[in-house]
Amino acid sequence: MSNSSNVAADSFKLGQRVHSANDTRRIGTVKYVGEVQGYSGTWIGVDWDGDGNGKHDGSVNGVRFFNARSEKSGSFVRVQNLSPGISLLEALQLRYKGEASKEEEAIGNMAVYLLKWVVGCWSDEMYVLSATNKRVSVEFVGKEKIQDKLSKFEELKSASLSYMGVSSLGVDIGTIVPKLKELDLTGNLLSEWKVVGAICEQLPGLTAVNFSNNIMSKDISGLPQLKGICILVLNNTGINWVQVEIIKPSLPVIEELHLMGNNISAIQPVSSPVVQGFETLRLLNLEDNSIAEWNEILKLSQLRSLEQLYLNKNNLSRIYYPDDDAICKLLGASESHEKSYMPFQNLRCLLLGNNEIEDLASIDTLNLFPKLMEIRLSENPIADPGRGGIPRFVLIARLGKIEILNGSEVSPRERKDSEIRYVRLVMSKLHDNPEEIKQLHPRFIELKDFYGIEDERPSIGAAGPQKMASGLLSITLKCVGASIGEKPPLTKKLPATTTVGKLKSLCESFFKLKSIRLKLFLQEEGFPLPMLVDDEMASLMDLGVGNDSTILIDEES
Repeated sequence: MSNSSNVAADSFKLGQRVHSANDTRRIGTVKYVGEVQGYSGTWIGVDWDGDGNGKHDGSVNGVRFFNARSEKSGSFVRVQNLSPGISLLEALQLRYKGEASKEEEAIGNMAVYLLKWVVGCWSDEMYVLSATNKRVSVEFVGKEKIQDKLSKFEELKSASLSYMGVSSLGVDIGTIVPKLKELDLTGNLLSEWKVVGAICEQLPGLTAVNFSNNIMSKDISGLPQLKGICILVLNNTGINWVQVEIIKPSLPVIEELHLMGNNISAIQPVSSPVVQGFETLRLLNLEDNSIAEWNEILKLSQLRSLEQLYLNKNNLSRIYYPDDDAICKLLGASESHEKSYMPFQNLRCLLLGNNEIEDLASIDTLNLFPKLMEIRLSENPIADPGRGGIPRFVLIARLGKIEILNGSEVSPRERKDSEIRYVRLVMSKLHDNPEEIKQLHPRFIELKDFYGIEDERPSIGAAGPQKMASGLLSITLKCVGASIGEKPPLTKKLPATTTVGKLKSLCESFFKLKSIRLKLFLQEEGFPLPMLVDDEMASLMDLGVGNDSTILIDEES
């Protein structure tokens, strides 16, 4: 963005963030300034953020000049091919006062043409006829008026300056954009927390700011109070929890804190075994980090205002809701149990997708969170039937209070159907062993009594529960294989004891598919993908197939 041809070598210092003069998204850190043996002039050694963006690891011809992050992230660059960045004010001017691009101009000209064509007037003066047949002038608001409006900085309330090479604040911008409330500075060259503080101080109306993809310094000394900041996004900035604790006092009204992609593995409170403060924090985003132990997450359990906790893409293998003993152990001798609060007392949304959770106990413990209504479990072994996990209807039945599962609303009808199917499935698996049932299926007795299901292995019929011995399941069979051809779906009534192997034979007969090897899928309501049913000895009852289910018939590849 800046005029790199006028930049001198002494403009660069070690640790400085820079970008390629021709590409503001190619960002790196200065690791060396000086001569390189065998080459004339001054060179800047840069360790680029993206692996593979460089040519070497910081060494040339066997001589090491700096240590790059990877074998191909370092390179030496001439001064004129690097940019130290621009000020925030310069970025605002470029983004909102710059001339319209050729594409924008072409779009504007096309809009004028279409408007003239619609009103049937090809002169410079455009008009339409009113109901009384009088000419009414039409004024086209073109790019000039739009630019004029945008150029009035004093009216600007939201600004997006992502990947523009911003490295400094520049002049006092508070009087230039006094109404600015939201600022996106993703992917710039900011690294000093004092600059972050100065930006927020000079923009007192600022409530939401995004500093993602700016590699921030470890030194946070002197950060002022960010009094108005309610939403702070620090994704992929290299921040750790020790630094979060340092900036916490500067965020008195913070409501959302986003910390994705920072390789955080531990929650490290400074003066207590659990995280304190953050009295107004409603949402904490810790997605795409390296947290493997649920005990680290329990350190967040005393945040009374916390309603949403995002933990997708970590390394968690089990979770549990802490009982009194666990809370006492967590708090240790530093605090009495009487001073503690109910763990996660206001948590309504917990996202756990793409972890390593594989045990049913971790699912059942979610019922103990007092206000939990939304959960994400997708891409965990326990929620993936293809990896031995349980299908959606079993998750719904085991989670009695959940209203949104994996981003999809659980309707009252889906909950009822799921819970009845689940009871029937458990009854088919466990015979006359109440202790085993109670241990493995905590909600079974409750659901069985609630729906009045008898012990004769009930099925779901149109009029409600029926005895399995006299009931049949209405199953829709639908061909989807490419070589099978177009065939109308068939609805058949089949015994719940029908095995998958027997169903394949029936499908071959129904659709005359003797020469094709089949594979079957159960299409679940509310589930994004059909579930493969490949155990030929399992019955429809074993699989929890309910009345009015759909089986998709495909061919083996």
